[in-house]
Amino acid sequence: MGKKGTLVPLLLAIFAAMIYWGVLTSKERALSRAYEKSRVLVAKYDLPARTVLKEDLVEIVTVPRKYMQQDAYEVRSPSDIKLVVNLVTEIRIPKGNQITQSALVSLSPKAGLSVKVPPGYRGFILPVDNEMLDLVKPGDRVDILVTFDAIMANNKKEKVTATILQNVLVLGVGTDLGQGISAAQAKAKSAKEAAAQAFSQKGTLSLALNPQEAQYLALSKKQGELNIIVRGLGDLELHAMEIASFKRIIK
Repeated sequence: MGKKGTLVPLLLAIFAAMIYWGVLTSKERALSRAYEKSRVLVAKYDLPARTVLKEDLVEIVTVPRKYMQQDAYEVRSPSDIKLVVNLVTEIRIPKGNQITQSALVSLSPKAGLSVKVPPGYRGFILPVDNEMLDLVKPGDRVDILVTFDAIMANNKKEKVTATILQNVLVLGVGTDLGQGISAAQAKAKSAKEAAAQAFSQKGTLSLALNPQEAQYLALSKKQGELNIIVRGLGDLELHAMEIASFKRIIK
């Protein structure tokens, strides 16, 4: 009887010690993990809202995991820095602040066309036939021609075609601003745009023009019929182009 009376408290004490040890070990593990080092992306400079991120705008710093924000970009390999390239800041991110997923949006209409417009240029939105949208891609270079009725020296009208703009950068095609998307996203996007195009014969090209070029293109839209011709990749040369007319062809 005496042994049983001694054994029960001993077993309870061992059991309590095991529970205490488990709780203590769990807390030690949690504390150790909290102070475990982690590498995250932070802003290298003050980043205004709607900044398109490039590798040189962010840097990697090491912080205790407990200070890592919940949706921060954790860097496990050097290539992870590319995860934020071409994403756009939705809010201002001060220098040194962690780059978080909730602060970024994709390079898409949600970010706006202005994030793609080069300094000194304007984003000109030009309606075009839907058939062209599948053949032109963001980053392509195009020339723009206008065909109109010219008043000749004998006061007679004659159809002529003039190349009014050369080597124009295409910023966007429809809602495609050149953002990187997965195959599944591309398929869903194509289906959505196809449904929208079924109710319209026109799509849009977004072009980078300087202010004077934008004026000439706006005038040409009212004056005659526009045509877009696509340049080969890497062809950036400008050429003197004489106005084309049937009289010159016959001669």
